[in-house]
Amino acid sequence: MANCPAGKESWPELVGKDGNDAAATVERQNRHVRAIVLKDGTPVTRDFRCDRVWVWVNDHRFVVRVPHVG
Repeated sequence: MANCPAGKESWPELVGKDGNDAAATVERQNRHVRAIVLKDGTPVTRDFRCDRVWVWVNDHRFVVRVPHVG
């Protein structure tokens, strides 16, 4: 992301992991973002933000999409 602060932007290695643990990893690896755990399919705003990472989880709280800045 051209205008975002430097830092990791995507976490494909977290797919299948516990959502809360994944959110903690995201925030530890990029201090500029806040990771928000949501159930897959939850409506969210579609604006782009450099300080936000959605962590999408299933009913068992496992990450089902690659978390990324946006």
